[in-house]
Amino acid sequence: MSGSACHTSIGDEKHTVHWFRKGLRLHDNPSLKEGIKGAKTIRCVFVLDPWFAGSSSVGVNKWRFLLQCLEDLDRNLRKFNSRLFVIRGQPADALPKLFKEWGTTVLTFEEDPEPFGRVRDHNITALCNELGITVIQRVSHTLYHLEDIIERNGGKAPLTYNQFLAIIATMGPPPKPELPVYGWHNGAYTPLSDDHDDKYGVPTLEELGFDTEGSNPPTWLGGESESLARLERHLERKAWVASFGRPKMTPQSLLPSQTGLSPYLRFGCLSTRLFYYQLTDLYKKIKKAFPPLSLHGQLLWREFFYCAATKNSNFDKMLGNPICVQIPWDKNAAALAKWANGQTGFPWIDAIMTQLRQEGWIHHIARHAVACFLTRGDLWISWEEGMKVFEELLLDADWSVNAGTWMWLSCSSFFQQFFHCYCPVKFGRKADPNGDYIRKYLPILKNMPIQYIHEPWLAPEKIQQSAKCIIGKDYPLPMVNHTVACRINIQRMKQVYQQLKNYQIIENAKCERREQDGNATIVKNVVMSDY
Repeated sequence: MSGSACHTSIGDEKHTVHWFRKGLRLHDNPSLKEGIKGAKTIRCVFVLDPWFAGSSSVGVNKWRFLLQCLEDLDRNLRKFNSRLFVIRGQPADALPKLFKEWGTTVLTFEEDPEPFGRVRDHNITALCNELGITVIQRVSHTLYHLEDIIERNGGKAPLTYNQFLAIIATMGPPPKPELPVYGWHNGAYTPLSDDHDDKYGVPTLEELGFDTEGSNPPTWLGGESESLARLERHLERKAWVASFGRPKMTPQSLLPSQTGLSPYLRFGCLSTRLFYYQLTDLYKKIKKAFPPLSLHGQLLWREFFYCAATKNSNFDKMLGNPICVQIPWDKNAAALAKWANGQTGFPWIDAIMTQLRQEGWIHHIARHAVACFLTRGDLWISWEEGMKVFEELLLDADWSVNAGTWMWLSCSSFFQQFFHCYCPVKFGRKADPNGDYIRKYLPILKNMPIQYIHEPWLAPEKIQQSAKCIIGKDYPLPMVNHTVACRINIQRMKQVYQQLKNYQIIENAKCERREQDGNATIVKNVVMSDY
């Protein structure tokens, strides 16, 4: 998509600003490539909103990852005598001032399919039209142009994964990734000043107001360079890719892997299309066949949630969200805080939440466990509260996928098998039989014998003393009786779904009555516009 307007600069010189938001990369960046074509000057900017930096909704790990992405981008731009311009302020205020100062004629950026981004980009485009600046945006954060999927589904987003797969099967494979940008062309350059670092340098965490004293080194290193190295390692696991089915779960799987890619996809340091086609090519080399959809499952689930969210500005809320079941969740700030801070008294749950807070990532099995515990399993607290904690702490939590996953795991949308409830003891024991994971993240329990590591409250007093961990003092007692809470909550869910079913029966009956009345009226030659 692109909008155009008359240029205000002298002559027909093209002076481009490329605006990075997500898509923090030089490979598969079609909007940046459009900006380079025929340009005299090119400036790459990233707008850092100081209000957002001070917001408690984003934790230190996420900020560190973003700043590392920006530093890596700046290093890569230096290779062809360019730099990244980090701008402080809000886009609508900061960008027009710079456009005037720089004589900008073209603004390029990657399409943002999320509702907030769509509004922001619409407003910036309107400002650019007033200033006579051409705006070019291209799709590259998702595999497909989501509007095309919605159009093929009669103007509505598909709300089951199978329906989504059926639609994309009619569309053929996604567009191939664009070749990387290796430099500017035909004498194009980036005007730089000696005080660039002072005016436009990437800030430090300390400059953003974070206290980093005594913090652990990051588990994940941000940036395009790291993402491409990880992709290579990921693809080296040829045997795993070729025999892709359900990956075998081991306690080691719960720890961050050197081939993990989800945070890089979230920040756009890694192109989804590059990942998609590298997997496809590798599979074809090994199997000499087109790969099964399961191979691309991670990317297609992401695409599904993005598609479901793109025209639903209340996708991250229960109220006003047409696809979300209205469940009367409890409000319990004390219980929410215990869950969020890893103090539930269930070691498996607390180890997961501790890892999330320390490292910014947890395995998808672990996500299922803590989401079920907070919502329909044990605490009966709204998925919105869990989503906010993940938004703050989880490196790969983007708006659409985070909200979609929480609705799904709480049986509020997409998934309704609420009678499947994860036991925080049995599920934990299956994933971490020896308790190695628990001992790593909850060192207070490191001396607890294997038979009690998942249920330390059952350990006799003498064993607690020898383990140097008195339950109820050094480590909390369980905050709920899981068996009782789970039984009650399944009944609550049954009632919600029964009421929903009755409501739908009543609505269907109303529709039938309206149709009958309508047919009777049509006989009288009155056109009923409702039908």
